[in-house]
Formats: sequence, structure tokens, C-alpha cells
Amino acid sequence: MPEVTFRDLQRGLRELGLAQGSRVIVCAALPAFGAVRGGAETVVGALLSLCDLIVAPAFTPQCRVWPRVGPPHNGAAYAGHDEDNANAEFFRPDLPVDPALGPLAEALRRAPGALRSSHPLCSFSALGSGAGLVAAAQSLAEPLGPIAHLAESGREAQVLLLGVDHTANVAIHYAEWRAGRKQFVRWALTSKGAVECPGCPGCPDGFNALTRELRAISRVAQIGTARVECLPLNPLLRAAEMLIRRDPTALLCARRGCERCSAVRTVLAALSTGVPV
Repeated sequence: MPEVTFRDLQRGLRELGLAQGSRVIVCAALPAFGAVRGGAETVVGALLSLCDLIVAPAFTPQCRVWPRVGPPHNGAAYAGHDEDNANAEFFRPDLPVDPALGPLAEALRRAPGALRSSHPLCSFSALGSGAGLVAAAQSLAEPLGPIAHLAESGREAQVLLLGVDHTANVAIHYAEWRAGRKQFVRWALTSKGAVECPGCPGCPDGFNALTRELRAISRVAQIGTARVECLPLNPLLRAAEMLIRRDPTALLCARRGCERCSAVRTVLAALSTGVPV
């Protein structure tokens, strides 16, 4: 397979409907493309050539710490984290993003002019016009603020999935919150010590169940060996929210032992019988 070039990337992104002025939330797996001439920086350049604003997750779970006791039904076991706590890093603006997010997320964080929001676990990178407003929309109490800002800004944004499926689609977490789904409390190390981080989202492993609901609004193309997909943010959020409101267990994963999805199911079962949780 020939190397993917800047022009190949531009062509594929245009097939998805991106054009000057587009605003995108990017979730990506660079290896899915095969060899890309110039690597992640070439992908960033192709996005910048078409998009007015690029937003991407810059999460840092390496900063997470655990108390010995905590809230019930919080999708976590509090014992057995001594080694994790000892190895946790302090959040700082230049801390590399979680390697699981891939090299494109890190390249966007490092891009000249990029801004990063300040959440010690769930920060976002923003590059382009309005990046400051995106970063400022997030707080400890509202970790999904950047997505909310894009949804409510009056200009339609797009969710861009580059070589990934909906299990990487961070926008769906905001739809869960809008639908009233249980969120979680986590803790992180910062320069001010350990801080509580409420409103952290749940498990994304069941999000591909939304695929059928989104077919009518999805545009798909091929770049190199990667399947790439583009969806308008607000219709995507409405579809996911409506699905969860119809079925409160929708989009939860079926993985045995998933603490977060199990906690959601436990709370839903208690609420259905009127038992306080």
C-alpha cells in the first residue's frame, strides 16, 4: 500500500464534506491509515487546511489517584490502588496525553497555537478560531464543557472519526449526561494536591450499538487503509440522547466485570423499585 500523502488526506476529508470553516471534534487512530508521509503532523496540517477549529481529547488518566474510601455505586473499587497512587503523575499543561489516544492527539496538543483546557483527567486540545472559548468552557464540575460549547455555539460542528469506531467517540459521553445517565467521581493529582473530579463519564465500550441510529447522518470515506467517518454533532447528540431516554440501559457494555456499567445498572434497578441509592 503506497504512503498516504497530504493530498490523499485532503481529498478524503473533502469527501466527508469538510470545507473551509468546518469545526471538528477529532478522534483518531493514526496506525489505521497505514504509512502516512510525515506522520501525525501531516494529518494535523491537512485538518488545518480545511477546518476553522479542531478539538480533540487530551485525557491524562496517568494523573488519577484513588482514596481508600469513596462514594458508593461509583464504578470503582477503592482497595488495591497503592501502586497506582505511587506512580500517578501531577497534571501540568505540557503533560503528554494518554498514549491510548494515539499520536494524532499528542500532535494536536503540541501543534503551534494549540490551547489545552485545564481538567487534570479529561482535558481537551483546541486549535484554531475560538480555541480559547473551547478551553474556557471546561471546569472541574463540567468536564464535558468543550463539547457542550460546540453543541450550543450556534455553528454546527462535526465529529470526525479517523480509523476508529464509536467506542472512541467522546461526544457520546455528553449525550449520556444530557439524558441523565449517572456520572462518576474521580480524583487526580495537581500542583495543589489531590482534587475531586465530579461528573466523569462512564464506559464507552457499548457505543457501537448506536451505529444503526446514525446511518442516515453519517458520511464515510476511505483514506489509505483507514475507514473515516463524519457526523454532525447536534443530530448525533439528539440520536444518542433519545435512545438512552427510551432505554436507560442503552449503550452500556456487555463486558463482564465492567465496574462503571455495572454501577449504572445497579442505580437504575434501585430507582425502578423506589429504593434510594
